[in-house]
Amino acid sequence: MRSITKLDLQYAHRFYGFKGEAQYLHGHTGILTLEVEDTINTGVNMVFPCNEIQKTAWDVLKNFDHATILREDDPLLPALLGVYEAQGIKDGAPTNIMKGPAFKTELATAYPECRLVVTKETMTVEGMIKIVYDLLKDKLNIVKITFTSGVNAASEEFNPQMTKDRCPLCGIALDENGVCPKCGYRK
Repeated sequence: MRSITKLDLQYAHRFYGFKGEAQYLHGHTGILTLEVEDTINTGVNMVFPCNEIQKTAWDVLKNFDHATILREDDPLLPALLGVYEAQGIKDGAPTNIMKGPAFKTELATAYPECRLVVTKETMTVEGMIKIVYDLLKDKLNIVKITFTSGVNAASEEFNPQMTKDRCPLCGIALDENGVCPKCGYRK
């Protein structure tokens, strides 16, 4: 069975090298739908609490919210960083509280202090799915990701990769010591 949750992401990007309107920096509201599969957890009668899926995903994905997403070879990148440096906000500001942990993968690097994600490939809906799966595949048993942005949408299905021991009281994954990080249940 599957648990399904959605996250909204507001971001700016452009298709560097594209010949059309999308070559200009512009913004979107993206809707990310994550489908997580497992057996029904006896006691709480659910696969995985959707709010826990959101918390797990949001820890990483909040770096994409209200962020500028640029390809690593985009000439806007050094200009943007230069402006942030001149404004004194490149290394963050006290009002920047929605940041997740910095990350660097083969597909993307997040600079949470300046609300910037640098990608290897052009940030399309298909590209977002690849990046999200790469970031979350070891945290959630993802079987499908759908991402819509404006009139664009893409979806990809994945084979379940793992099973997780989950708390019989609240349904979330137990830590490496068999303890529930939410309610303290011990296996």
